[in-house]
Amino acid sequence: MSTALNRLGALEAAHKLQRRELTAVQLVRACFARIEQRENTIHAWTALQKQAALDHAQVLDSGALRGPLHGLPIGVKDLFDTFDLPTRYGSPIYERHRPGLDAAAVALCRGAGAVVVGKTVTTEFATYQAGPTRNPRNEAYTPGGSSSGSAAAVADDMVPFALGSQTAGSIIRPASYCGIVGFKPTFGAVPRAGVKSLAESLDTVGGFARSVPDVALFASVMMRDPRLLNLAYEGKPRIGMCRTLQWRHAQAETKEAFAQAAATLSRAGAFVQEVPLPPQDCMLVQLHADIMAFEASQSLAYERLEHASQLSPKIQAVLEAGAQITAEEHIRNLARAEESRARVNSWFDEFDVVLAPSAAGEAPFADLGTGDPQFSRAWTLFGLPCLNLPFATGPQGLPVGLQLIGQRYDDYRTLAIGAWVHKQLLAANTPDIGASDMWPRG
Repeated sequence: MSTALNRLGALEAAHKLQRRELTAVQLVRACFARIEQRENTIHAWTALQKQAALDHAQVLDSGALRGPLHGLPIGVKDLFDTFDLPTRYGSPIYERHRPGLDAAAVALCRGAGAVVVGKTVTTEFATYQAGPTRNPRNEAYTPGGSSSGSAAAVADDMVPFALGSQTAGSIIRPASYCGIVGFKPTFGAVPRAGVKSLAESLDTVGGFARSVPDVALFASVMMRDPRLLNLAYEGKPRIGMCRTLQWRHAQAETKEAFAQAAATLSRAGAFVQEVPLPPQDCMLVQLHADIMAFEASQSLAYERLEHASQLSPKIQAVLEAGAQITAEEHIRNLARAEESRARVNSWFDEFDVVLAPSAAGEAPFADLGTGDPQFSRAWTLFGLPCLNLPFATGPQGLPVGLQLIGQRYDDYRTLAIGAWVHKQLLAANTPDIGASDMWPRG
């Protein structure tokens, strides 16, 4: 019974909980049974609170329904403050840090009835120094970063949803590597209060689930948009296929998935046409990196100046590079980003959404790092809503995803079309099974 329950998607579990066909205690116990079975292999968590979670679940079972997330267990990336658990931001500097308040996104989830199971591994301050987490599809490989533990916990059926954040590619890439759905909303659509800042013009709160409707359930709460509870799309979408200017770095499995998706969606009735990034936007990846480095050097000034010896060489390099960029240069970079954003926004006069690679290919080996965010940097820079859709498999038997990008502030249509697109891709590739059943589990 426990094994079956912990594999329930968020929406299915929510319906069972609301109809009282399932108790929150049963679901939380099932999730902890899975965690206890697999955590020594996957290393997704920095802190767990089994008894507190069970106590909270029991209170929920004995009372009225709290909201759309009533009784659903969740993981929280250890970049988000939690009043009842330590928050270390992936750094030894904060080994003893215990915030007094929840981050806004955590508070919104709890207020809607979610049960916080524990904190998930993040890379150091959501940058590049990897943690211990392994990919549940094959433990020799990375789950990606920086939201490593959140992606792995959902992919391994430890929880149906986990909070993540993205400043470069920290939701989309781990979701692609782990074979799950990851959603980065429009920049600013979810409050960032209580989330350790890395780059104030880029940091975005989102999360991971096993289907588009599942992730939309949580987005409806965090974005305070009840329309997301009922995704519906009736037409045939206009889809722009964007290889991006990093196409030369795409591996064969990504190129094949991209071509397969274009053909499948065209057969399903979508209008599909290639759309290139303008030549003047050839430096977007570097532009994003410079903006991120400058803002990180400001956000982490205390850590850089007072605790440099406790920072990894990787983050020291980023902060030192950012410290060399002047405020005047940063203002120019922001203006260039806005010019590029305006050019890309014009695409949505012709297309409803854009489809692009989520990552270069399958996950790399764990000892090689967490992968490269190059295929997400531009979309994060533009502040657009992005959705990883898993549907293909690479030569190592690992997942390959594509990301669907929507118009800024049109997260509902992005998710609704995303659900339609994912349904067509899964039907063509693996009939009658869900995305979470496409790859082996431990």
